Amino acid sequence: MPAPSKRRPVSPGGAAPILLASVLWGSTGTVASFAPDGSDPAAVGCAGLVLGGLLLLLSSRDARRLPRSRDRRDRWLCALGALGVAGYPVTFYPAVARAGVAVATVVALGSAPVFTGLLAWLAGGARPTVRWCLATAAAVLGCALLVLGPDLTGGAAPIDLLGVGLAVFAGLSYAVYALVGGRLITRGHGSDAVLGAMFGGGALLVLPVPVVVGLHGAVTPRGAAVWLYLGLVTTFLAYRLFGHGLRRTSAQVATTLTLVEPAVAAVLGVLVLGERLPLFSWGGLAVLAVALGGLVLPERHRR
Repeated sequence: MPAPSKRRPVSPGGAAPILLASVLWGSTGTVASFAPDGSDPAAVGCAGLVLGGLLLLLSSRDARRLPRSRDRRDRWLCALGALGVAGYPVTFYPAVARAGVAVATVVALGSAPVFTGLLAWLAGGARPTVRWCLATAAAVLGCALLVLGPDLTGGAAPIDLLGVGLAVFAGLSYAVYALVGGRLITRGHGSDAVLGAMFGGGALLVLPVPVVVGLHGAVTPRGAAVWLYLGLVTTFLAYRLFGHGLRRTSAQVATTLTLVEPAVAAVLGVLVLGERLPLFSWGGLAVLAVALGGLVLPERHRR
């Protein structure tokens, strides 16, 4: 895959929609906790992707044209992005079930920026900058302290290696579709078309999951509200914002910025669900904020 001719710097116009999308993603866990008893997490998550992905596909006419592009490379990139989109929910939710929310979140979101930087470099892109490497390392550390704080203070539980492996694949899937989306945008396609094509394809690939497992409780008002929120807000709206951010921000930086998601989830857990965070977690939140601030603030260029 050819690399863009220029490295795209971090700009407020690109960082702001990505951070806003991450805030919406951070509400997923809190909203999902209100799902009716007996609801399968993977089925609910895939159902949200089906609704939001199909809306992204149908709301952009160019999205339906992209998979039929005359350029074979664009068609293959679109197919690869759809596989990445489908791969995330079918690996992340089982990882949560086996390894727990904290471990799965840290491994998946923490590994995604690393995978994105390495894959972009291997695909012929620019070498990751020192600033990005330092900010990503600090952000991953802050994310780990934030999410794993309760375990660090209350004693570590045995780690499920299969669950960790699934979370790693979830991080790789996320990195793949973020990188492919950014590459298609730099090749001249609109962000709405790119996200619509990838998520529409991913929605069709995961459609059998909620059909086979079933959506118990989705017919109730509360279950329908949860499903609609996941589809309309955390998928359709959030990825529209993410796509707009990718126009001005590289995929490497974008995946690092999305590490704000677990911070939002932790704060909502305290404010809405009455959870308590230990000192380790608050310290991790501060480290994460400093790291992302250092990545977003504009650099000073010398003549």
